[in-house]
Amino acid sequence: MTPSRGAATARCYVARSPGLLLVRGLQRFLDLPIRFRPFAPPPLDAAAVIGWGLKGVSLKARDAAHRYHLPYLALEDGFLRSVVPGSVEGPLSLAVDDLGVYYDAHAPSRLEAQIAREHTSAECERGAALAALWRHERVSKYNHARERPPPTDRPFVLVVDQTAGDASIHYGMAGAPSFLRMLEAALDEHPGLPIMLKVHPDVIEGRKRAHFGNLTPGQAKRVTLLAENAHPPGLIERAAAVYVVTSQMGFEALLWDRPVRCFGMPFYAGWGLTQDDLASPARRKVGRRVTPDELVHAALVEYTRWVDPETGERCEPERVIAWMGLQRRQRERFPQRIQAVGWSNWKQPIARRFFAGSELRFVTEPQASPAGEARAVWGRPATAADAEVASAAPLLRVEDGFLRSVGLGANWVTPLSWVIDHRGMYYDATAPSDLEHLLQHTDFDAATLARARALRKAIVRAGITKYNVGSGGWQRPGGAARVVLVPGQVENDASIAWGAPGLRTNAALLAAVRTACPDAHILYKPHPDVLARKRSGDASIDAAALNCDEIVTDVPIHRLFQQVEEVHVLTSLAGFEALLRGKSVTCHGSPFFAGWGLTRDTQNHPRRTRRLELDALVAGALIAYPTYVSRTTGQFTTPERALHELAHWEQCAPPVEAAAIRTLRALKRTRDAWRGPR
Repeated sequence: MTPSRGAATARCYVARSPGLLLVRGLQRFLDLPIRFRPFAPPPLDAAAVIGWGLKGVSLKARDAAHRYHLPYLALEDGFLRSVVPGSVEGPLSLAVDDLGVYYDAHAPSRLEAQIAREHTSAECERGAALAALWRHERVSKYNHARERPPPTDRPFVLVVDQTAGDASIHYGMAGAPSFLRMLEAALDEHPGLPIMLKVHPDVIEGRKRAHFGNLTPGQAKRVTLLAENAHPPGLIERAAAVYVVTSQMGFEALLWDRPVRCFGMPFYAGWGLTQDDLASPARRKVGRRVTPDELVHAALVEYTRWVDPETGERCEPERVIAWMGLQRRQRERFPQRIQAVGWSNWKQPIARRFFAGSELRFVTEPQASPAGEARAVWGRPATAADAEVASAAPLLRVEDGFLRSVGLGANWVTPLSWVIDHRGMYYDATAPSDLEHLLQHTDFDAATLARARALRKAIVRAGITKYNVGSGGWQRPGGAARVVLVPGQVENDASIAWGAPGLRTNAALLAAVRTACPDAHILYKPHPDVLARKRSGDASIDAAALNCDEIVTDVPIHRLFQQVEEVHVLTSLAGFEALLRGKSVTCHGSPFFAGWGLTRDTQNHPRRTRRLELDALVAGALIAYPTYVSRTTGQFTTPERALHELAHWEQCAPPVEAAAIRTLRALKRTRDAWRGPR
């Protein structure tokens, strides 16, 4: 006799198939923990048995649910799954169905019931807004492929193939003949238009078979095979009509307000929104026309569960669509192929993340570039050979961003931000850069300025700077009426070589500050890389002491900002960080933040003719210019999320990365010990 099971005591879901253990992040979507019981009876506290869709392995789970009088929950990927397909990334959305599966038109599903009910005006408004957001962010189920323009400027009909044997075909009341019927109908019903036949990505990559072999001579005259892996929005938005059997691209075409012709019975067919080759099930005849907004609300809000890719918490679809839109934009920025010249081994995996969406080819020396290939180098080209590289192919110059990490790059601490510049480099005052161009020519809208203001205040509140090192404290001298902070720099740093046309040493800077501020208490903070003995070129302590009153070392610089009136820099980013905190800043060189009316400058900046508000500078330097990659996900992120990860550094650390860094440090210590003192 089967023990009684009550919902009041239910505390878990039971999984029978080991395949569910391979679904990354599955537990995040479910309200109860999962217990894997492949053979044993479910525990007494089981709420339901779970299985994946209608695959063969799910039959055992369904049988177990029936045998032990438990509900069965069918799981499937949601309609916006991930950046890349397959098991490389876990799903960001999941369908959990207690009635059936959404693609099975032979039986009821929870989605079908949700579409059929009459929705409120608020729900319809949200559905319309979600469709608009989907279009704006240009997302699809998978989002790894690049957008490619259709091979014609004329109107065309898009015909969508699927992989042979796909479960949605059989359960969608269709079969292999449906595809031939679809193509013939597209040709017959649009005699004056070309036909674009989109091949499934799995077929392009050789993993699956298509439904179309060789076209007949008559078909070939009007049919163009789209055999490249192209992102669907670029095709859908320009199609005069979209023909599908059961492909999700039909649903996406409805989101783009395109006419859709169906030759199977997918979940979105049979409601009066599509032109259907098959009669719809009686369940879908609800006595009224379902609106597109109701369909979208049912599919994306009611039926699908969503998980925030960065927090791992359950969230709303708007959050995932916006995040995926950011991935799409970032992945499209650069040419598809990039030759990365002279990159160190430890930076190569980091580069793959920051250049995600492009294929990187790492070489030690510049090589001949195929047409369309760009080159990526670290920093500013400094030699004739580098200049030749720049002239031979589009050059992308890379440097650390302004919100970088907790710890130094010299210690192999992975950065949260890089800047990737087409024109020059932000610290090179001798030539324009993308950042200078942004600040000189961009009129940021009110929303962006408000975002910059909030970001600036959050940075100050959290005490975040570029490296976030140091743990000591400092007390302002009791009798000091005016305290001036002078941050030291690495004197052989490129920012001084290209951004300091006058003074170029810390000792000379301190002497200039003493002359300008004879009565001030001058506080000197050496650069953390120098203190850590990672870089050479700093003034000696004795030389620095000649023109300062005090030298501080292990004190976070944001704590010093709180207690000083002025900051004097050559080109140090500390000047920008001081501006964020409302301090008076004097620039003795030409850093990117000088010349805009926000600093006192000893140099002229003839290209910088605008007067900027502080929030416009922040919008350019921290929002528009850098690229951010999350430590949590390894995917592109926002400056706000980067700030959160800086403030919660240890909690956001990937364990594998931490172990790799420890190994690299141990190897470096061994190497240094073998070399001996230098």
